[in-house]
Amino acid sequence: MSYIPVKPTKKQRLLDQGVALLMEKGYHGSGLKEILETVQIPKGSFYTYFDSKEQFAAAAIVHYIEPFIARLSGHLQNPQLNGLQALQLYYQELILEVERHGFKGGCLLGNLMGEIGDTSSLCREALQTTVKRYCDLQASALLRGQQQGVVRSDRSAASMADAMFNAWQGALLRMKVEHSLQPLIDCCDQLLGDYFRQP
Repeated sequence: MSYIPVKPTKKQRLLDQGVALLMEKGYHGSGLKEILETVQIPKGSFYTYFDSKEQFAAAAIVHYIEPFIARLSGHLQNPQLNGLQALQLYYQELILEVERHGFKGGCLLGNLMGEIGDTSSLCREALQTTVKRYCDLQASALLRGQQQGVVRSDRSAASMADAMFNAWQGALLRMKVEHSLQPLIDCCDQLLGDYFRQP
């Protein structure tokens, strides 16, 4: 039986393009006209799915995290990896992707937190929900590592997952300024390779 790929819906295409533009130009630099021309749908079709640009951006935030959730979940389902190894492999792959993209982009969540996190209540709520979901998944990996005896147990898995997210966002900012993978490598080495480990 041959695999027949599912054609993305108009809404999925809109969100894919929205994520790409928000990554490249930010919220204020991304215009609806440009999005609609790229996806080649009329303005009326856009308003079938979204009431405003702000609502569209909030949906793009939720859409953005899905492939990251799926990838990490896949590693966590690998019985040959403990919780810590799953996280390490996941972040190694992210670092390779950053290098392939020439140190551009960073993380949409971090970018929008800095740009509109305190001006758009709708996007702020989407960011909070998405970050929590992402951190909760990483916390589940660290909790498994604790149960397997490879992650320190004197810190909660949730607090370590938050520390990883915060440190990674800071490392991404330095990466963009320095055009270097070293901040990302150091973040992973210091946390996943040292601080989180069971002594």
